[in-house]
Amino acid sequence: MIGLEPVATPGAPLARRNPVAKLAAGLVFSFLLVASLDPVAPAVAIAIELALLPLFGIRYRVLARRALPLLAGAVGILVTLVLFAADRSGRVLWAAGPLLVTSGVLVTALGLVLRMLAVALPGVIVFATTDPTDLADALVQNAKAPARFAIGALAAFRLVPLLGQEWQMLTMARRARGVDAGRNPLARLRLFAATAFALLVGAIRRGTRLAVAMDARGFDAGTPRTVARRQVFRPADWLLVAGAAALAGGALAVSVALGTFRPLIG
Repeated sequence: MIGLEPVATPGAPLARRNPVAKLAAGLVFSFLLVASLDPVAPAVAIAIELALLPLFGIRYRVLARRALPLLAGAVGILVTLVLFAADRSGRVLWAAGPLLVTSGVLVTALGLVLRMLAVALPGVIVFATTDPTDLADALVQNAKAPARFAIGALAAFRLVPLLGQEWQMLTMARRARGVDAGRNPLARLRLFAATAFALLVGAIRRGTRLAVAMDARGFDAGTPRTVARRQVFRPADWLLVAGAAALAGGALAVSVALGTFRPLIG
């Protein structure tokens, strides 16, 4: 399983920015794109994100590997909407028995998939360029988040890579006991569900033990906590947030100029 450690070049201009600034920029960029349903605005936004990727110090191959589950989900959404959407308006592009693909449903599905990618990619970029400890420190110092929340989020980030190792151990243990689905797809589905449930139970137990241990060490105390590493919010960080808002507004402006803008409400 791919870890959650930062993979960006440390000296990249945007990778050095304050973690809260990068998080705020990603949220602002994503929030503005939700206002449109057309495929043009998110397509322009994705082009902007990919063009700015070198400034974050991330290689395109690394981003593709990190975003692989997102891409798989996008393909699933596209196929599901194209085949089973209720709205079949527009010109008929393909027909095979009860399956009917029209231009209207294809544009709607493509717009939804592109918007999902445009909204999710900033989060992938932010967490691929940010050390979890720096993010927790910045949330406490700059965003004034409760220390219990920030440290709990840090602990969760550190424990996520263990899920892949536990999944492998559960699979090997079941195989050692002779529990194997073979080539039966239904048996594979049942085995997958059983393994996922066992993984969920183990994660809940580990989270409970971690919460009790943190409370025992005083993380729930109301006294102010000191910080070991200062996180400074500089003018360049404000420019990053403002630039994200401007670029998202520019993507929407392109959609309006081309006459494809479809507001989410109205």
